[in-house]
Amino acid sequence: MKASEFDKIFDEGKEDVLQHFDLSKARRPNLEAKRVNVDFPDWMVRSLDREARRVGVTRQALIKLWLAERLEKKAL
Repeated sequence: MKASEFDKIFDEGKEDVLQHFDLSKARRPNLEAKRVNVDFPDWMVRSLDREARRVGVTRQALIKLWLAERLEKKAL
């Protein structure tokens, strides 16, 4: 499909343009997950678990949230 044809379909808004993409190969640059291993002392894991339960998220989600907040604050 030529770009001009795609533009016309998009501009008319009568058809879902996503059907023209192979989303199985879609990527989000700089947001790909990379696995890392971190060892924490037992007391810290228990504390993380308590806080995660209190907030209603998983331990992993809590750690990622806290790290993201800290890194954003440092970037300012």
